[in-house]
Amino acid sequence: MSAEARVQAAVETAETSAAAVEVEIASQPPRPGELNFSAPRRTAKPPRHLADLSAPERKKALAELGHQGFRAAQVSQHYFGHLADDPAQWSDVPAAKREELAGILTPKLLTPIREQTADAGTTRKTLWRLFDGATVESVLMRYRDRTTMCVSSQAGCGMNCPFCATGQAGLTRNMSTGEIVEQVVAGARTMARGEVPGGPGRVSNVVFMGMGEPMANYKAVIGAVRRLTEPVPDGLGLSARHITVSTVGLVPAMEKLTNEGIPVTLAVSLHAPDDELRDTLVPVNTRWKVSEVLDAAWRYAAVTKRRVSIEYALIKDINDQAWRADRLGRMLRNKLVHVNLIPLNPTPGSKWTASRPQDEAEFVRRLQEWGVPVTVRDTRGRDIDGACGQLAAAAK
Repeated sequence: MSAEARVQAAVETAETSAAAVEVEIASQPPRPGELNFSAPRRTAKPPRHLADLSAPERKKALAELGHQGFRAAQVSQHYFGHLADDPAQWSDVPAAKREELAGILTPKLLTPIREQTADAGTTRKTLWRLFDGATVESVLMRYRDRTTMCVSSQAGCGMNCPFCATGQAGLTRNMSTGEIVEQVVAGARTMARGEVPGGPGRVSNVVFMGMGEPMANYKAVIGAVRRLTEPVPDGLGLSARHITVSTVGLVPAMEKLTNEGIPVTLAVSLHAPDDELRDTLVPVNTRWKVSEVLDAAWRYAAVTKRRVSIEYALIKDINDQAWRADRLGRMLRNKLVHVNLIPLNPTPGSKWTASRPQDEAEFVRRLQEWGVPVTVRDTRGRDIDGACGQLAAAAK
């Protein structure tokens, strides 16, 4: 089987909410350049949650257990609409049934281990323990005009990018749809309760830029996108245009996303315009070259009419040369695209660091000369290891 066929098969069979996981979760750090597209099959499953199910499936699940089907909509309203995590608050549900229904539809998926704050409390990183002991992190970032949740889609990551703390840890397992959605709902509760400076508010944006390669856990991620965008009580009611799904460039999954009919923002973690360097910085480039990844991105833009985001971590003396800026500019000019330049965030043991200010400025200038829209990303949460590439889910 070809490399592309293997990854296509991995994408199509990626573990969802019903995928198995086992209690022993240790993973081995990958060898340089080694890729892991599919998580190991495990023996125990995450608890099934209403977020794993469509509205009809929730109703059916209750009916099969002898409950009235309409209770599913009531519980969903409390979960997605009222953000109530205590069944005692479910006033329209008979008191005698609340705990049982909670056990069926809203079992505990995430347990907070540690929370760290930065930026005067408006950036909050949470370390979560999953049911089997695996750990992941999510980051809430409140800005003046929006609040963004950065969520994880896998425990660890199999893409092995050498400048990313998550990638260096290796892949432990895929997360279920429910586990992904619960990160956002937990952030929404925090905002609704006024626990973030600025008073009560709401989560408006979600970026799949936490731990993991979203496209390698495709089915669960798309399930989460649907739950996040479906109107209350079926889902959280967010706008698809306020959701960003990132990828290092799994072309078959990018093609599938193009055909989903969900106008999320596609973000491509490019980091180099030339195959020679990108083979090292983003090892998946040994499977799909820069031209193939960008062609898939342009097809997505053509179908959805959505601007593609190109993510580019600026690394001192590695990928920040003026000629690379020019090469990138030539590739992106006249495309429906925006470039996010990311000053490299420090990670333990890394030999690389962020570009010099003058090199960063020149990179920006040259892209602008090619007519390419570009911004330098805010390094929110860097001092709590909550910025791009820093999430490692270390419990110590």
